[in-house]
Amino acid sequence: MTPEDLQAIWLTLKLASITTATLLFIATPIAWWLAHTRSAWKGPVGALVNLPLVLPPTVLGFYLLIWMGPHGPIGHLTESLGLGRLPFTFWGIVVGSVLFSLPFAVQPIQNAFEAIGTRPLEAAATLRAGFLDRFFSVAVPLARPGFLTAIVLAFAHTVGEFGVVLMLGGNIPGETLVVSVAIYNRVEALEYGPAHILAGTMVAFSFLVLLSLNWLGRRREA
Repeated sequence: MTPEDLQAIWLTLKLASITTATLLFIATPIAWWLAHTRSAWKGPVGALVNLPLVLPPTVLGFYLLIWMGPHGPIGHLTESLGLGRLPFTFWGIVVGSVLFSLPFAVQPIQNAFEAIGTRPLEAAATLRAGFLDRFFSVAVPLARPGFLTAIVLAFAHTVGEFGVVLMLGGNIPGETLVVSVAIYNRVEALEYGPAHILAGTMVAFSFLVLLSLNWLGRRREA
């Protein structure tokens, strides 16, 4: 591998780590609300959260590029706050990755919360446990398999992203050039040897992800 390839791998791991950590903070309250609410808004909110599952990533990347650009509402906000423009920066592809991987974090956590039911929480409430105490002492430990699955899926999905990061970040080495885009660049340049190495690394990583998910599934059934 060339130094540029190694840099792309490091940037990909950095992007996936930050995205996964951010998603845990964002997805957990959304999953809790979706698992327990009876509001009429549950359907529309759930559909909006899961939209990236069926939406082409280039479509999401295109609209994010418009919204975060100099004439978009997010672009105006970031510039007024002195943060500059997000497109074609590392933090721009972080925003895109968080939105694109959101359903992969929300769904496992929501399923775990729904599987718990209300009886453990009601039992804790009878012992005068407050909401935060019930959440962190009862709900989160019982939903641990869902959190682990969400972490694995969000991390892996971010590593494999292509359309969103290409639309938002381009292929700036050391800034936005991730592994999936590096493979595309190698193939476009007819450099199949380096492309094989990078693609093989992705295949091995994907295989390990599937093994991890199977292991988590067996632990949940046990």
